[in-house]
Amino acid sequence: MPDALASIAEQTAQSRAYDGALSRCRVVLAALFGEPHGRTFDVKFWDGSVDRGSNPHPPFTLVLNRPASLRRMLLPPNELSIVESYISGDTEIEGSMEAASNLGETIGDRLRSPLAVARLVGLVLRLPGTADDDLADARFPERARKLGPRHTPVRDAAAVHFHYDIGNNFYKLWLGRRMVYSCAYFRTQEDSLDVAQEAKLDLICRKLRLKPGDRLLDIGCGWGGLVMHAAERYGVDATGITLSPNQATFAEERIAEAGLADRCRVAIRDYRTLTTGDAFDKIASVGMIEHVGLTHLRVYFDSAFRALKPGGLFLNHGIVSLGEARPKSLSERIFRKFWRADAFIDRYVFPDGKLTATDDVIATAEGAGFEVRDVESLREHYAMTLRHWVRSLEEKSSEATELVGNHTFRVWRLYMSASANAFTRAAINVIQTLLAKPDAHGHSNIPLTRDDLYADGRVTRSATGVD
Repeated sequence: MPDALASIAEQTAQSRAYDGALSRCRVVLAALFGEPHGRTFDVKFWDGSVDRGSNPHPPFTLVLNRPASLRRMLLPPNELSIVESYISGDTEIEGSMEAASNLGETIGDRLRSPLAVARLVGLVLRLPGTADDDLADARFPERARKLGPRHTPVRDAAAVHFHYDIGNNFYKLWLGRRMVYSCAYFRTQEDSLDVAQEAKLDLICRKLRLKPGDRLLDIGCGWGGLVMHAAERYGVDATGITLSPNQATFAEERIAEAGLADRCRVAIRDYRTLTTGDAFDKIASVGMIEHVGLTHLRVYFDSAFRALKPGGLFLNHGIVSLGEARPKSLSERIFRKFWRADAFIDRYVFPDGKLTATDDVIATAEGAGFEVRDVESLREHYAMTLRHWVRSLEEKSSEATELVGNHTFRVWRLYMSASANAFTRAAINVIQTLLAKPDAHGHSNIPLTRDDLYADGRVTRSATGVD
């Protein structure tokens, strides 16, 4: 009998503790997001209870999986804590992760003053504590950061290995048939991802005015999608370079299977090793500049300029930050440091990566000797591409988790969803910049109009005369 009474007393104490934790969580949530009736999303608690928002069909539900979840999410009060609470599984998002990625910005807006931070911390400290989960398996290893300063060849190789060598089978789950890891080009909302990726490859080849016999270089070639497309459809001799052994091996296998080995190849090579002896007619670089960093932009463009023949063309396709070009007040700079705005990407996704402004890209390219001939934004196209990727990843979540683990799956779901949100609200952009290296007579070999880019019909193998 005494044991039974002790058990009842213990259960009663636990119930009271849970009720107390629940009420304290609601106080914190109200401080951040307002009362439930003023929210567009629902909140589900660890006991199954739900605070309904104002939307009968909420875009997402924030799930607090345990009493300590909210403390993990908000202490210290910065973007990285919010992210790591999701990666660790303390919190969950049911529904649209893209819509939920606005939570961080909403919380950040509430914490613009030291007084607001102090008040929040006071409330959060009343929540139950929790031991941190080990997220080391999903982070860029600290030992890699000790290989040298940012953007030295050895450290760049380690960063590329971290991002791209997760495993080819993981990328196969969601990239689509062509294994193209960059923004697609949608002619209509109804285009499939594969159709849109082929259209993007065609757009690049057309902008470069590829013709049979051209020697094409693809800097940061991924799994070989562009070099294969250009060799097969446009009759060029194509070389791709990458720092990822996994990508190079997979690309070479695909090239051999397609019967393109005589005019298409992929090598493990750093862009800094390019020389005038390479003498390519055309160069493409898609999704590479994000890894280069502002400090090495000139080295990057100098390398491409050296490797390109006079009269040649260089198509640079990359993500840029719209905010980088805009002036920031002292308080904004202080807040960004406190908020750790870029820590998630640097720690879990693109180590050492840093988006630059459009004017940095153009000015540095011109400083290296290039002539800017065309700039096109594909911002809306990248948001659409990312939604395709996220949908495929979520549909294959069990397979993805088995391949890379739960932490890494969550990193990629969040990273791509938040990126789609950032493109949609014009926080970031993606631009294709066509650059020319004029010959001694000033010729850039560009038609007078863009008509050839958008003419009906696509270049095919028969049109190039390639068998």
